[in-house]
Amino acid sequence: MLLTTRGIVFNQVKYGETSIIAKIYTEQSGLQSFLIRGARSKHARIRAAHLQHLALLELEVNQRSNKDIQYLKSLKIAHPFREIPFNVKKSAIAMFLNEVLYKVIREEETNPELFRFLFNAIQFLDLKTGTLGLFHHLFLVRLSRYLGFYPRDNYTGRLTNFNLQEGEFTDTTGPENLIAPANLGGHLHDLMQVSFEELNGLSIGPAERQGLLEMLLNYYRLHVPGFSTVKSHMVLAEVFSQ
Repeated sequence: MLLTTRGIVFNQVKYGETSIIAKIYTEQSGLQSFLIRGARSKHARIRAAHLQHLALLELEVNQRSNKDIQYLKSLKIAHPFREIPFNVKKSAIAMFLNEVLYKVIREEETNPELFRFLFNAIQFLDLKTGTLGLFHHLFLVRLSRYLGFYPRDNYTGRLTNFNLQEGEFTDTTGPENLIAPANLGGHLHDLMQVSFEELNGLSIGPAERQGLLEMLLNYYRLHVPGFSTVKSHMVLAEVFSQ
């Protein structure tokens, strides 16, 4: 069956001498593996360069049910990146988002709302002007809604700490990997109130930004089975410390 769908590239690996297998999250069929023959050859019709991480595509797919590997008939770039490959901070954020998505989206399940969120967020990152330091924090908060563990918005002047296991604000204390203190709880609450367009209005210092990111990654570890260490956030820390 010939299927037309949008897609977001998560990963590509070499296959044989000239081909690649690409993991692409599609709007119509969820996460799929595609064999692209000859993608690394000189005269390839579909080239490996078209399949950079988080590339936003329009695909024609020869969809075969009950097959682990699908075949692309054609692709077009849905949104040519203007800044992500050339802006150091945006490249670092994209690397981080890609690593997280590759860990949390594993199933061949169709989820059009999640797909639209990802597609629009990546496009917004590419076009965004102004400060970028909290983009990936808000992305993680928003993504948790589609993954089923969005924090409960019960923050008050008394309930300021954040219980990572329960996913809600509390007045109790405990180890910081389980109960985040009031300063981080307050920043999380602030993030829950804004859109990507409103991020420029938030200001958090570098040390607390890093603490907030560590808290969010701990939150994911507690709620996503098998969520392993994210390495690229250390690149982010280095880039945004300059």
